[in-house]
Amino acid sequence: MSGFGALGLAPWLAAQAEQVGLRKPTPVQEACIPPALQGRDCMGCAKTGSGKTAAFVLPILQKLSEDPYGIFCLVLTPTRELAYQIAEQFRVLGKPLGLKDCIIVGGMDMVSQALELSRKPHVVIATPGRLADHLRSSNTFSLQKIKFLVLDEADRLLEQGCTDFTQDLEVILAAVPAGRQTMLFSATLTDTLNELKRIAMNQPFFWESTSEVRTVEQLDQRYLLVPEKVKDAYLIHLVQTFQDEHEDWSIIIFTNTCKNCQILNMMLQKFNFPSVALHSMMKQKQRFAALAKFKSSIFKILIATDVAARGLDIPTVQVVINHNTPGLPKIYIHRVGRTARAGRHGIAITLVTQYDIHLVHAIEEQIKMKLQEFSAEEQAVLSILTQVNVVRRECEIKLEGTDFDEKKEINKRKQMILEGKDPDLEEQRKAELAKIRKKNAQFRTQVRQTLEDRRQLLLRRKLQKRARRRHHQQEKPKVAGEKGQDLTSSQAGRR
Repeated sequence: MSGFGALGLAPWLAAQAEQVGLRKPTPVQEACIPPALQGRDCMGCAKTGSGKTAAFVLPILQKLSEDPYGIFCLVLTPTRELAYQIAEQFRVLGKPLGLKDCIIVGGMDMVSQALELSRKPHVVIATPGRLADHLRSSNTFSLQKIKFLVLDEADRLLEQGCTDFTQDLEVILAAVPAGRQTMLFSATLTDTLNELKRIAMNQPFFWESTSEVRTVEQLDQRYLLVPEKVKDAYLIHLVQTFQDEHEDWSIIIFTNTCKNCQILNMMLQKFNFPSVALHSMMKQKQRFAALAKFKSSIFKILIATDVAARGLDIPTVQVVINHNTPGLPKIYIHRVGRTARAGRHGIAITLVTQYDIHLVHAIEEQIKMKLQEFSAEEQAVLSILTQVNVVRRECEIKLEGTDFDEKKEINKRKQMILEGKDPDLEEQRKAELAKIRKKNAQFRTQVRQTLEDRRQLLLRRKLQKRARRRHHQQEKPKVAGEKGQDLTSSQAGRR
């Protein structure tokens, strides 16, 4: 017995894995599948593109085939796109079982999602926010009998930052049974995961990739040092170079904001590049459509924010370009992990400005290797610089005309409503808070001014006293001299 059969998987499941192209288990699959089948909690930390999804999908399907019921498994993931990708894996590998799955993510109709949940699917794949909304608002389904809870990209789900899932996770964890089997997977191990490792129950099994380097060997990692104001021209030049040399290559360009993502997409389209954007300001249907067009190579270039940085498996991606240097090394690891997946080769280029050198050092320290410099023809970049700057300005003006910032404000209001908050009331609170802060600032300024005035007054009085004392001391000898003269003259008169 070899391959997946040797790990304890049933022959039908091993055959199904082989049919979809999984012939030989990867290290993370070899390490995590046997303890998962034994019923142990499992935590796996491995490089991007190393087959972590199959490492939890396969044992879950085997256990489901032994005792099928719904809802059997809950998978939590930080992004909507990743949820759909995991569901696809479950469908393909669980086809012989007639597996029923349900995807619960934001941006879709809640009523139809609630109906799907009430039909008790075998597997629920969800983002924490939307699932927590369902748990708060309806009682048509129960998670009390689930056998498996999976946290994919666990570090992102458990970290506290701009998108904090803590409250939603508390609601979900209160709804699932204590006797469940828990599985956590991630490409980056954080302090939170280390803490979990110490407090985990149910004979926890922990596996971390032994490799010193945190990114795959097949990935060629480069940096390009560019002045801040010439960054866009270098990006256009790089895209043009790759398109000329390798017409069939797919490229992902990562940037830091939704607005920048939209502008870069408009710019590339102006230069007749087949590009599409993916960011959180787009409607969910638009996001799926953009991703589908990129996956099917209708568009060869995807410009994305970090919503596309985690877990997405697009085999045709040969190049990743970081338009901005990621602020955290783990974001860099996830971004560049979109290429060189499953043993394929790829290249990642990061545009580094004079302000980003310290970020590159932090990345190099984390991935345990030095980035190599990428050479670009400076003259070719300078020749298109003016044109690129003009096009960027045109795109910025065009975007301002589409009320892009206004849409962002509307999205914020929608999010508040979903969280059960009144946007107008929140606005009033913010305004009142701003007034209080303003009054406090004015009061502090007034107090400082009063103290300063008092200090100045005391200083003036002190100086006046000192001046009077000095004047008095100077006057004393004069008076004594005058008295002496008077005494001399009176004595002379007597004689």
